[in-house]
This record gives sequence, structure tokens and C-alpha cells, in this order.
Amino acid sequence: MLITIEGIDGSGKSTLLARLGELLADLDPLFTREPGATWVGEAVRRAVAARMDPITEALLFSADHAAHIDTLIRPALDAGKLVISDRYSDSRFAYQPVVLDGILPDPLLWLRQIHAGWSIRPDRTFLLVLPVEDALSRLDPAAKREYFEDDRILSGVQENYLNLAADDPARFVIVDALLPAEEVAQFVADEIRTGFLSSRRHPRA
Repeated sequence: MLITIEGIDGSGKSTLLARLGELLADLDPLFTREPGATWVGEAVRRAVAARMDPITEALLFSADHAAHIDTLIRPALDAGKLVISDRYSDSRFAYQPVVLDGILPDPLLWLRQIHAGWSIRPDRTFLLVLPVEDALSRLDPAAKREYFEDDRILSGVQENYLNLAADDPARFVIVDALLPAEEVAQFVADEIRTGFLSSRRHPRA
């Protein structure tokens, strides 16, 4: 079973994932992330820091996604494991269209076509949602910000996330990220546990 955690920067994903590691330890899940789970992901992070052109950046993100699936996600799913990924393809579909706006006529369609035929659809995606100003206030003021950690960009990203969720309500679970962190973590953990145990009782054909 593949679970993905999505949301804009400052939405509380890192806090949630750390707590899920404790709450779901008995299920022995594989925790992973995009980018960064493979050496390609590290190249992506360097490209973002260097502000390479948006098309190069988008293709590197897609390459990392392919390597991530091939080396980690598919083998784990084939072994019957629970996989929880910090960001996945929906991050591409939310962030990159904002970055590529004005460069390509339909960035989301282009990105979907790149992923078509080989990407694995998550079983459930938890989308952490909160006002952009609250998200930005949570970021470490002493840390250097990435170029996309900007209110204009993040507003567009969150709008894209909500559109993705509206188009696929059976998969997305929208979570109020302003709720207490423990309440969020317990809710998400309970949902994952129920879904994973059900998938074991009723495996896909």
C-alpha cells in the first residue's frame, strides 16, 4: 500500500511523518521521500539551489521519481510493505505548473504526459492545508529559503493541490494543518492503519 503526504512548505509534513514513525512502528512501514531518496534526488536539490531553468528542473524531478519507484517503492510494494512517502508525483503537479507558467502552454498536461504509463498511483494521499501566511510563519527564519518559499508561489501551489484533490476525491484526504499536531498525527495514523489492514484482507487482483 502506497501512502503519500503532501502540502506546501511549512504545512507540518516533517512533524507528522516523525510522529507516524512512532504511531505505526508495529506495521514496519518504509518511510521515503521525494526528492532525496536516491542519488538523483540529491542532484535535484542541487539544481533547485542553483536555480537551473524550470524545464531542466522539472525533468530532474521526474527522473528522481522514476528512480525512486524503480529502486525503492516498487520492490517494497511487491513485498507487501506499507510505503509512506514524503512528497510524490502530486508535488510535481502542484509546484511545477507554477514555476513553468508562461514557459509552456499547459504545464500540468505536459507533466502528466511525462509520468504516463510508468508512475504508480498512490492508494491514499493526505494533503495538509493551511493559510499560506501561517505556513510561512512556521519556516525557520534563520534558514536560507528556497526560491519557491514565497507567498505568491505557495498560494498558486496550494490552489493546484486543492484542484488535484477535487479531481480525485476518492484518493485525497484533506487535513486541517492548523489543528494540534498530535490530533493530526493520530487521525492520519488511524486512517493509514485501517486502510493497510483492509488491503491485506482484500488484496488487489
